[in-house]
Amino acid sequence: MSGSGGAPAASASSAPPAQEEGMTWWYRWLCRLSGVLGAVSCAIAGLFNCITIHPLNIAAGVWMIMNAFILLLCEAPFCCQFIEFANTVAEKVDRLRSWQKAVFYCGMAVVPIVISLTLTTLLGNAIAFATGVLYGLSALGKKGDAISYARIQQQRQQADEEKLAETLEG
Repeated sequence: MSGSGGAPAASASSAPPAQEEGMTWWYRWLCRLSGVLGAVSCAIAGLFNCITIHPLNIAAGVWMIMNAFILLLCEAPFCCQFIEFANTVAEKVDRLRSWQKAVFYCGMAVVPIVISLTLTTLLGNAIAFATGVLYGLSALGKKGDAISYARIQQQRQQADEEKLAETLEG
């Protein structure tokens, strides 16, 4: 029983993180830094948002504080050393693809804005949303060079001209 339970765990821990598909080290650190700054801005703006009598503002502020906690847990688990499962969650998040992180972070940042559209929620979630955008850009990959792009365009143009000639003849 322990042998079958240990084998999948060993193969899962030896798998390389999906994040290293095409990200350079400095871009990975930029994403992590923006995640930490986004968490700080969400927490501060969430606290300011909770100081009101409007229930929707309080709900948005609580959601922003929760976003801050999740961002810190995912991007900087060393900030959450008092939580036993912090490293486990961070390892699972590191195995996610960049587009999955982008959707998750942008979705988390949009919810408080939908709940209560105020300047505090907009500014507080801007950096958290930018973190999702950075991960989304890394999912798109590097930009191709101009020569290969021109070659592809030329091949498409020739194929279109051949199809046009065939339709005119037939």
